[in-house]
Amino acid sequence: MNYIISILLVLLIALQYDLWVGKASIAEVRQLESALKKQTKENLHLKERNDALKAEVLDLKNGLEAIEERVRTELGMIKQDETFFHVIDKK
Repeated sequence: MNYIISILLVLLIALQYDLWVGKASIAEVRQLESALKKQTKENLHLKERNDALKAEVLDLKNGLEAIEERVRTELGMIKQDETFFHVIDKK
């Protein structure tokens, strides 16, 4: 009878060890859940950024107005027969 109790006690300790310290322990599962939440949040942010870039690419492919606006603001280009005025604030 003592042998059976001893075997069961050792088995219980081994199972508890795996639960608290071993692979896939409670602490590791909590850490993985935290990492999953962080990665999900980052993926959502990146998806929003990708959607904005995709919309901008479609605008540039389909609309001449978007291309013209970009050229004017980023490259400072003007149309023929236009006059460019550069206003400087005094501060």
